[in-house]
Amino acid sequence: MITMYPKRIEIIKKIVENIGDKEIIVCNIGIPSKELYSIKDRERNFYMLGSMGLASSIGLGLALNCKDKVIAIDGDGSILMNLGSLSTIGYMNPKNYILVIVDNSAYGSTGNQKTHTGKNADLEKIAKGCGLEAVTTHSLEEFEKEFKKALNEERCKVIIAKAIPYNEKCPNIEIPPVVLKYRFMEAIKN
Repeated sequence: MITMYPKRIEIIKKIVENIGDKEIIVCNIGIPSKELYSIKDRERNFYMLGSMGLASSIGLGLALNCKDKVIAIDGDGSILMNLGSLSTIGYMNPKNYILVIVDNSAYGSTGNQKTHTGKNADLEKIAKGCGLEAVTTHSLEEFEKEFKKALNEERCKVIIAKAIPYNEKCPNIEIPPVVLKYRFMEAIKN
């Protein structure tokens, strides 16, 4: 049986459909943030509008400093750019952190140039080598099952969600970055 990988936007929709009001989402730069914004803008979404490779690190910092579940949506290109984040996440191992790596084997926001995950870089093995619990999903159904499970567990989890290289046409985020920052900071105050 041949499995067709989902689109990144379908994965993001499943994340949004399965969370409540308390979870915090940190989303990778460029088009993934625009996709999340178009699906459901909320004050507890932190949209990366720059700083490629840092969504996983920002998510870690938030998870270490709050009790709410933190979900970072990152891409394979960004993770490859900042592999050190995986070793730090594995070392700190916050029980309220889910790192979703959408692995489309492409730098999606810059024209879908190929990344090394399409050939030789296995992000699941790398994450496990950093002491993390990690799983790779190959369909939307597998992803949703693993994501729901992670939401209900008290442990750090990495889900590598295989996807096709596809960018949904979405409008730009119209809220000024400084407003996004302050509304997010206000929303996560404990």
